[in-house]
Amino acid sequence: MTYQTVVVGTDGSDSSFRAVDRAAAVAAAAGACLVVVSAFRPREPREVTRAQDALGDDVAYQVVGANPAEEAVRTAAERARKAGATRVETLVVDGEPVSALASVVAERRADLLVVGNRGLNTLAGRLLGSVPAEVARKSGVDVLIVHTT
Repeated sequence: MTYQTVVVGTDGSDSSFRAVDRAAAVAAAAGACLVVVSAFRPREPREVTRAQDALGDDVAYQVVGANPAEEAVRTAAERARKAGATRVETLVVDGEPVSALASVVAERRADLLVVGNRGLNTLAGRLLGSVPAEVARKSGVDVLIVHTT
């Protein structure tokens, strides 16, 4: 089977970028479109107000108003292109990682989802569930869990 659309999740961490590198290699080999996704949960208004009161408007924006997911997908897309992926798209999705990835896979009719293994072998991951375990369990498409840690 040749993949047509590959979705990869990133949170901007080094380990997630290793998953992006692998997803880019798979997409490049298959001539597939690579969709780089980062989930982002915007700050609550009271958090922003509290930061503005403590830090001032300009500094507060840098701390709580910026969207780190935008930088994560930008950096990931650059890495993916360097790894040989020619068709790269980026998406920042408001929400939790598992539901965000699932919705993008469905919307884009992806046939492969790539995530890193971070969280799979931790106590918190075993007790609370980890992103790779949850997407593997819930996904209706092939899932590649890249050893990144």
